[in-house]
Amino acid sequence: MDDLVNRVSSQVGMSGDMAEQAVSIVVNYLKQKLPGPVAGQIDDVLAGQGSSQGMGEKIKDVFGGRE
Repeated sequence: MDDLVNRVSSQVGMSGDMAEQAVSIVVNYLKQKLPGPVAGQIDDVLAGQGSSQGMGEKIKDVFGGRE
């Protein structure tokens, strides 16, 4: 998650603390809205432990195949 926080901080120009709060809010929102199998992979992917491979297909399925 540190990589994502650093990207948000540098690209948006906000402090690291604010970027961390923003990322946490978005991640928690996504975990609440996505189905369990997808939501469960978010922490693993952000920690660098999981693979995002196939995650895009699952997300497209959730949203009816829309891109």
